Amino acid sequence: MEKNTKYTDKTNTELSKILSQKREELRVVRFTSAGSRPKDTSEPRKIRKEIARIMTEFSSRANTVKK
Repeated sequence: MEKNTKYTDKTNTELSKILSQKREELRVVRFTSAGSRPKDTSEPRKIRKEIARIMTEFSSRANTVKK
């Protein structure tokens, strides 16, 4: 996971694909941490922030289209 990913350069289909991958990654991290002690306790938080960045890009694109 890299924080410097530019989501403004991606198309809507690429963003939706990345979003589904991140949501699946979050689901896997949640279930593996429920069974045993997680290696990185901040990993779910990082994934949620990435998901929020992608969703923010979607909403900003929708707002610019409406204007």
